[in-house]
Amino acid sequence: MSLRVAILISGGGSNMVTLADSMTGDHPGRPCLVLSNRPEAGGLAKAEARGIPTAVVDHRNYGKDRKAFEGEVQAALEGARADVICLAGFMRVLTAEFVTRWQGRMLNIHPSLLPKYKGLDTHARALAAGDAEGGCSVHLVTPELDDGPVLGQTRVEITADDTPESLAARVLVAEHELYPAVLRQFCMDFRHL
Repeated sequence: MSLRVAILISGGGSNMVTLADSMTGDHPGRPCLVLSNRPEAGGLAKAEARGIPTAVVDHRNYGKDRKAFEGEVQAALEGARADVICLAGFMRVLTAEFVTRWQGRMLNIHPSLLPKYKGLDTHARALAAGDAEGGCSVHLVTPELDDGPVLGQTRVEITADDTPESLAARVLVAEHELYPAVLRQFCMDFRHL
């Protein structure tokens, strides 16, 4: 029996697409829901085109009431009977209460070689530090931002003429290879627990 994978997005959904498209054949997971906190997220149409159910929980409707927002997200996940969550460019910080509920079953892709450069502006920070390489990490989500156990990383060389944008573009290519591979292994391991 396949694990049901919910993918949370806020934008165009390029990582969501690579995850969804990888879950075929003998893959132990199947996409059950793509949820966005932004109704205008381009990834919603891409999910619908693939026959994946979608949901929108617009965070702007909840003001500062994160608990109410997350309650609606949780209801959508329960409705989809999700086993695993993949955060794929989901630009909301989740509360410790929500994360704890999904502990050990929620993955995130982050555009740096964690534990370096948690949070935003990772590529600009790597360039400013004079790093020889950037990259991406897939990690388990814990209540501390970008701090969970790293399940996989890909390194990307930084060139002398790199800008944050050029580095981001190359790291995104690496993300599209790393995240599906880590998800497959995670689902295989999860099924055997």
